[in-house]
Amino acid sequence: MPMGIVSDSDFDKELENVSPCPPMPTSKDIGIITNLPSKGRGDNNIEVPESLRKLIGDESVVSGRASALELADRFGVSPSSVSAYSQGAHSTSTYDDRPDVGYINGAKLRIAKKARKRLMISLNALTEEKINSSKAKDIAGVAKDMSAIIKNMEPDVPKINGAGGPTFIFYSPQMRSEKVFDIVQVKE
Repeated sequence: MPMGIVSDSDFDKELENVSPCPPMPTSKDIGIITNLPSKGRGDNNIEVPESLRKLIGDESVVSGRASALELADRFGVSPSSVSAYSQGAHSTSTYDDRPDVGYINGAKLRIAKKARKRLMISLNALTEEKINSSKAKDIAGVAKDMSAIIKNMEPDVPKINGAGGPTFIFYSPQMRSEKVFDIVQVKE
């Protein structure tokens, strides 16, 4: 090809013949990627999956709040939501409606069951020989600790009228004056 001024199409054809690499894409061949999906729940989806709510609530009951906060932080869940999930609620605004309370109570019952086993072992270890030969305070301390764990891990019992036990209502008769009654004259 002689030297001189050539059109762009001729130049591109000759350039393709000379270079072994593929041609550069033009602006119409390039696709623009927008709105990449974000980690976690995705855009405009604010609901935490039920399985994650239960997992965080279980972690809070079993391993403590600090462990649950660390787990929630990895999934982008707020600390206030962790508080709600540990109570069986879905959010702090719906504490009255607690659909996951059964799952949370199940986790508490598992812990209480283990504590009961340890309590029975420690109570059975309090024999006369052990009391005489070892420190009974140590064995009694284990029993006391296990009973405290059981008490703390028992599921919440719904309270009636704000109290945990039965409600007694006493009615007392009203005092009436003599003027209210009819007077009957009796002859003797």
